[in-house]
This record gives sequence, C-alpha cells and structure tokens, in this order.
Amino acid sequence: MIIERTLTPFVVYGEDPILRALEKITANKARIIFVVSEHGHLVGSLTDGDFRRWVARQSDVDLSRPCREVAHTTPRSLAADATPDQISSAFTGPIDHLPLLDARGHLVAIAVNRSDTLRIGRHEVGPGHPSLLIAEIGINHNGSVDLAKHLVDLAQEAGADVVKFQLRDLDALYRGAGGSSAGEDLGPQYTLDLLTRFNLTAPQLFEVFDHARARDIDVMCTPWDIPSVDALVEYGIPALKFASADLTNHDLLRYAARSGTPMVLSTGMSTEGEIAETVALLKASGTAYALLHCQSTYPAPFKDVNLRYLTRLAELGDCPIGYSGHERGFHVPIAAIGLGASIIEKHFTIDRGMEGNDHKVSLLPAEFAAMVTQIREVEAALGTAAARGVSTGEMMNRVNLAKSLVAATDIAAGETITADKVDVKSPGRGLQPNALPRLVGRRANRALAAGDFFYATDLTDDVARGRAYSFRRPWGLPVRYHDIAAMTEHATPDFLEFHFSYKDLEIDPATIFAERLPMGYACHAPDLFSGDFILNMASEDDAHWQRSIEELQGVIDLTRSLRRWFTTDVDPVVISSLGGFTHDRHVPPDELPDMYARVEAGLRQVDDSGVRLCAQTLPPFPWYMGGQLFCNLFVGARDTAEWAANTGRRLCLDVSHSKLAANFAGASFADYVELLAPHADHLHLVDATGVDGEGVQVGEGDIDWPLLARQLDALAPGVSFIPEIWQGHVNNGEGFWVALDRLEQWF
Repeated sequence: MIIERTLTPFVVYGEDPILRALEKITANKARIIFVVSEHGHLVGSLTDGDFRRWVARQSDVDLSRPCREVAHTTPRSLAADATPDQISSAFTGPIDHLPLLDARGHLVAIAVNRSDTLRIGRHEVGPGHPSLLIAEIGINHNGSVDLAKHLVDLAQEAGADVVKFQLRDLDALYRGAGGSSAGEDLGPQYTLDLLTRFNLTAPQLFEVFDHARARDIDVMCTPWDIPSVDALVEYGIPALKFASADLTNHDLLRYAARSGTPMVLSTGMSTEGEIAETVALLKASGTAYALLHCQSTYPAPFKDVNLRYLTRLAELGDCPIGYSGHERGFHVPIAAIGLGASIIEKHFTIDRGMEGNDHKVSLLPAEFAAMVTQIREVEAALGTAAARGVSTGEMMNRVNLAKSLVAATDIAAGETITADKVDVKSPGRGLQPNALPRLVGRRANRALAAGDFFYATDLTDDVARGRAYSFRRPWGLPVRYHDIAAMTEHATPDFLEFHFSYKDLEIDPATIFAERLPMGYACHAPDLFSGDFILNMASEDDAHWQRSIEELQGVIDLTRSLRRWFTTDVDPVVISSLGGFTHDRHVPPDELPDMYARVEAGLRQVDDSGVRLCAQTLPPFPWYMGGQLFCNLFVGARDTAEWAANTGRRLCLDVSHSKLAANFAGASFADYVELLAPHADHLHLVDATGVDGEGVQVGEGDIDWPLLARQLDALAPGVSFIPEIWQGHVNNGEGFWVALDRLEQWF
C-alpha cells in the first residue's frame, strides 16, 4: 500500500474541461482521477468507465464541458487518520485508489493498493522507476551538527536522492543508565563509547533535516527505539529505515507500522525464516515496506555478499527490494541494479580515516557521484524485456550499412519478378534481403529502372503516391534536388523544403532547374559538414565557432540565389540547428545563458537579409550519423521561448524534437507548445516516442494530434509546415503521403 501525497497527477478541478481529465487519466496510468472544488474539497471521481457511460448518453460529445458533470459524485473515501488496517480492508472489488480526507472534506492524500512500489518523499520506488540512491550518513557526522549539514550538501551535490541518519534514545535503548557500558564485552563497549560521544539528539537531527529540505534532498532516519520512532513520526519523516539488528524486533516494527509511515528494512544477520516472519508482520500491518539485502560485516568480504539472493528476497518480500552495501568500492551496488535492486544504500563520509567503523566502508563524495552516474547508465542500458526492436540510431546505421533488394535490370509494370531480376546491394534503404522469397514471383506494381530499390509496397498491390490535399495553412514537402520531379508528380505542395547535405551546397542550381516552379521554397541547413564538422554556434572554440558562422552564411547565400527559380514573393525560411551540443553530459542550467549569448553573438555576424532564419527546436539526445549527442540549447521550452522573445528571432517548431524534450523533462507537451508556438515561423510535424525516438510516423508515437492541432490553430495560425518523417522520401515519398493523409483530418 502507498499513501500518495503528491496529488497533482491524480486531481483535476471541477471546472476543468473533460479533455484535461482524460489527459491525466492517461498520464497517471491509474485510470482514475479525483475531482475537487477550487478549495480542495472532494467533489467526485472519474474513471474510464464513467467517461464511457457518459459518452453513451450524449448525442453531441463536447470535451470542453466541465468534468464535474461526468464525475461519480459518491466515491468511497476514508479519513486522513485511518489506520493502515482500516485502509487495507477498504480495498474491495475493483477499488485500488482511496481518497483520504481531513475533517473538513479536503483531499489530502490517496491510498493506493499495491505492494510493488512505495513512495519515499518525492520518489516512487519499485520496478519501472529509477533506483533510490541513499547516502547513509548515519553517525559519520561524529557528533557535529555542522559536519552533518556539510555531509548533506556533499551528498546532494553527488546526486544522492536521500540522506539517512540514525536516532537513538540511549536510556531507552541500552540496559545501563545513559548508555553505560560498564560490564559489557569489548565490542559493545567500543560501540557504546562511540555512540555516547557521537550521538545527536532529536532536536539536533531535526535541525539537520530542515537543512536537507532547504537543499532539496529527502531524508530518512533509522529509529533504534520506540521514543525515537515517536519523535521521527511527529517530525514527519517520509520513511523509516530499520537496521538489520532490528529485523526480529517485532514489537518495535509493529509499533512503527501503526503510524503508516513507509518502512525500509535491512535483512543482514537474519535467517530466511526470520525474514519470512517479519514479512508476515508487515503485510498484516498494511504499511508500505521494502527489504534490503545486506551483509552485516564491515567491510563485507565479496565472497559473502551473495547478490543473487536479491531474486529470492523479492519472492519472499513481495515488495520492492534493494541492497545495503558494506563492501569496499561501489561496483557491487551497480551489479545489484542488474539483479532488480530498486534501492541502493551506501555509507558516506568525507574521510575514511575518521574515528568509527562506518567511515572505513564509506564512499567519498567523488566516489558516490561516480556510483550515481554509473547506476543511472546501467538503468538506462537495462531497458525492458519487450520484443527486440531496432533503435533510432540502429535504424540510421541500418540504412547506411545494411543491404537492400534492388532491381538488377529494368522491370516494366506488370512484369513478373524473377530471381535473376533482383540483386542485393547497399545501402539499406529498401527491402531487406530476407524478403527475396516473398518478392520473387510477384508482378511488379510499378516500373523500376535497374538499381531501383524494392520496398514493402512491392509486396502488396498498393502503390504509394501523393494527391491533392486540403490544409488550413501552407504545406510543403522535404526534398533533395534529385527527387523534386518524383515528389511533385502527383501532388502540388505550396512549397518545397530543401534538406541539403553538405555536398548539395556545391551543386550549381542552374544544373537542376530548367524553369521557374510555381510555388515557394525553404532551405534546411545541414547539421554535418565536411570533415565531420557539426555546426555549433555555441562552441567555445573560436575556430569552430567562426566556421559555424561561415557555413550558415553559405546556406543563406545559396537560399537567396534560389529565388530566381521560384515564383514566390515571400522571403524563404532557412531552418538551422544552431548547436549547443556536448558529447558526454547535459550542462548545468546556469551555463545556458552564456551559451545562448554565444549563439546570438555569432548570429549578429550573419547577413540574413532576404530570408527568415529560424532556429530549430532540438531534442535532448540528437542523432548524428548513427551516434547520439547531448543537446542543451533550444531544448527546454522556457529558455528557448525567452531567447526568441529577447532577441526577436523566430523558431522552427519541430514538434517531434520538442515532444522528446518534454518527455525528458517530465513536463506537459501542451505547455511546451503554449510557450514555443507563438515564436514559430515554420513547423515540422512528426511524431515522437520516449526521449530519443524522433521522426516517427504521425499517429504512431506519443503526440496528442487533435490537441496539438487546436493549439497551433490558436497560437500559430497560418504558419507553414512539412511532414518531417524519417526516411519519408523512400518509395517515392510513401512516408510523407501517409503522414499527410493523417494530418489532413486535424489540420
């Protein structure tokens, strides 16, 4: 069970449109939202089923109507102070989300019936979520509040999600008054001596906790006794951590569980039977919990760590599992991620030579930061067990490096395709060679010249071609010089957008055009130039920066020279990715203003008279020649819009790129469009998936096209667009025709 106190994903106001409620139902994956008044009182709930029943009663479905009209007005709810047992018993039938209300009917939390995740502060913990990385400061502050605060700062800077401390009431915990060690063996006597000198009281720790909140990092704490549980719960600690030593202390665990505070328990020094007993206790309590595999020796020998037990612990616990490590280094926790750990806890210090056992098995700040980086990389690399597909970068390399079926000779429409009329050649733009058995024996549905690629439509009776389209705004087609005739044979776009390669810039347009074309045009600058040079107007390298200026100027000059070949009187758009790339990481936000200033300084040296230069919005992880970079500029909606507003320059809103950016930021794409569209002079319409799946066919990705169309009609009316489908030009523009067919219904 989870007590969800971050309500935004689950709540709409009664006057919000039904469409907004549906968006949230889809986004939160819970298939339910709760409707509240403007003062936060619970008005009702809304599920998929409620919406379908409402639609069935309507003759005219209007999604702009207030969602209170659709809501179920008598949802089951409980008091905010309900016990875990009471909440657990209220989960009956299909109900797995219960609103918790204060005495005045305000919605203050939502209880969620699931055991595979729990929430600790702002972090949801469990499969499908980033692992929770805990810097265990414990008593490594050595009794100093100032050192404790400093360790918090260092942990936050190292990328920890949580800092953890320990709280003891020595009188309640030890049998001797005030933690006296008289008569104890050497081990307990040493430990008690350290604790007596290094223990921080509850008020002292709360001062440190407040400091952590100010530094925007969550806090956990280990209570060693009942008075410490009371103090931490009263403070409002987001989760309690119990040491391995207390896994069998059922009275303490049962007492803590009554508070409903999420619990994380280490399982070192315990048998499997003891773990099973504690799991039964926790399940009966109804509180949310997680278990950590642990080897309680300091340092732990690698041969005793036994990471494979993580899979067994997950079966026993029926809960999120993790690893609390006391071995040297941080390679073992990274391996634990690969075995399903959702929590990693490592001790943290500024000096392993300080007094106390924990310092010796602790990570230094730089080591913890390296562990964080490598864990996040491993998490990304683990991916999913879904059926293997071809990544965007692989697809690019497949086109460049793989082989295709091509016509070995001229083939007339209607002619039977035999094996001797098919050859295998690079590049991989067409049918893969394994399609040969399905191709041989078919009648050609089009004429092919020797060397032409075969495509998927050659395995059907369909022939992809354009037609007359009707849009509310000017529309165009992406072209290269060599495919103008093929792309305009069956369709008449309002303009052509030339996607130049750097080799195209060397071609004399007079060798391409015989007469003026009755349409407009736009030009897209290459990203890559000869010598593996990527245009980057933000480069700090003066030579690179200067060449970027010169290359962009060359594209603009060529664009102006093309005007004689078109009948348009409108200044052509020049689209350019202006840069801001890095190779190993995204830069901190405070570096962006200087990078934007560098771009603007370069643009002031460019003569863009007679054209409309548009900076293209960019994805967080752009693909170049089958490899991936990190992009920092023209990615975030707010800083991009501010740059456009402050400089008066215009944008090419690439909705695929900006959707990827919104996904990466965990932000609303509708909010991105709201900020960016008013600054757009040109649009690239194309779908997107995840954080780096760009160029996806319209309707096959994450974009809500009806909503986007309404926004663009309001915010960027009359702004031109092209369908920017990756490899859309192959097979005589098949991808573009499919996109235009789909876009026509909304635009």
